[in-house]
Amino acid sequence: MKTIISLKYIGIRSRKRRKFFAVFTLPQKPRQHKALHHSEAGMQECKSGFLEDKRLLLAEGENAVLIRNVTVQDRGNYTCRMVYTYMGKQYNVSRTISLEVKEKPPQIKPEFIYPKNNTIEVELGSHVVMECNISSGINGLIPFWQVNDEDVDIFDKTYREQFYEEGLPHGLAVSGTKFNISKVKTKDYAHKFFCHFIYGSQQFTAYIKLERPARNIQGYLIGGGVSLVFLVCFTLFIYKIFKIDIVLWYRDSCHPFLGKKVSDEKIYDAYVLYPKNRENCLYSSDIFALKILPEVLERQCGYNLFIFGRDDLPGEAVISVADEKIRQSRRVIIVLVPEPSCYSILEDVSEKQLAMYNALIQDGIKVILIELEKIQDYAIMPESIKYIKQKHGAIRWKGDFSERSHSAGTRFWKKVRYHMPSRKSESLSGLHLLPKDLNSP
Repeated sequence: MKTIISLKYIGIRSRKRRKFFAVFTLPQKPRQHKALHHSEAGMQECKSGFLEDKRLLLAEGENAVLIRNVTVQDRGNYTCRMVYTYMGKQYNVSRTISLEVKEKPPQIKPEFIYPKNNTIEVELGSHVVMECNISSGINGLIPFWQVNDEDVDIFDKTYREQFYEEGLPHGLAVSGTKFNISKVKTKDYAHKFFCHFIYGSQQFTAYIKLERPARNIQGYLIGGGVSLVFLVCFTLFIYKIFKIDIVLWYRDSCHPFLGKKVSDEKIYDAYVLYPKNRENCLYSSDIFALKILPEVLERQCGYNLFIFGRDDLPGEAVISVADEKIRQSRRVIIVLVPEPSCYSILEDVSEKQLAMYNALIQDGIKVILIELEKIQDYAIMPESIKYIKQKHGAIRWKGDFSERSHSAGTRFWKKVRYHMPSRKSESLSGLHLLPKDLNSP
């Protein structure tokens, strides 16, 4: 803080004896001294006994009062009085000096407002304005930009630099410079842009560095999560629709690359149980079980079936044969017709009960229900059939007995193959097929 003191005489009054004193009112700061001089001829020096403030001292050898540590509160009128005797008469004499103290703002060391040795994220090809500004109490202090020790407009002709200065209250000033990069290039990411200003004999520097914006990881995570959920839902939807085709394709495509399976000691892929037709019945369960089923599953798909009535030997006990063959089978296929009166229940009741028992109790045996036509009411069916229908459902035959229905690629046979165990597709010979005249009911 600088303080300027100016003095001027207000007036002089002269009366009586040559004796004077000074009256002052003074606080502290700033640390400067000022002497108030009085050089009027014939006047005596002020004496220290009259000074009440210890900061006020008489200057030796001078008609003056010394004020230490002048502050703005020291301003005012200072009066020196004396008694002057002339021709036997005494006169009072006084002189008043007006002290004005003008305070200047302290010198502020310039400092950077911006930048602060920081980085900013800028997209490639975008427009950016780089600004550098400093605060100080000195007018005319202008910062400047450099890149690679060259002025920015020399480093790149497309850069445009602009200077500015703005005054603030209390004697402060903000000055700065900015330049435009009309289009950020790849090379701009490789350099630091330095802003300098010189104060006294020192140079002060700060920089800005451009960098590519960081990827929005949260956005990617949200987008990836939504995409993943959509993909899972879409996959489940596709799998639900094409599940059978996918499983069959996998079996056919990957079977050659799969190692030889450990034997489960099963001989047959399925045990076929079907109702025996009576005369004048509308359903040809014999044709389906003895001709169409073996044609597709055995000859085209390579499965090995045991069909009671075809593969059993004459004279064998029904119960023992059924029990043994079911234990040697991986699946049990049960063919159902809508009207139980169309087949003899009594003839195969033991076989059917044994098959149900083994399929439901023993491990590893899955039951496949095939309806030759839609069965509206299962109330008349055995409890075991009801249980299987409720748990696994049934496959309904919608074809006829023509050659077109004998293809393993139809929807019905794909469903049957889906529930059958995995097996390499191959043609088998030596199958027990009925003559062609079974084509008619």
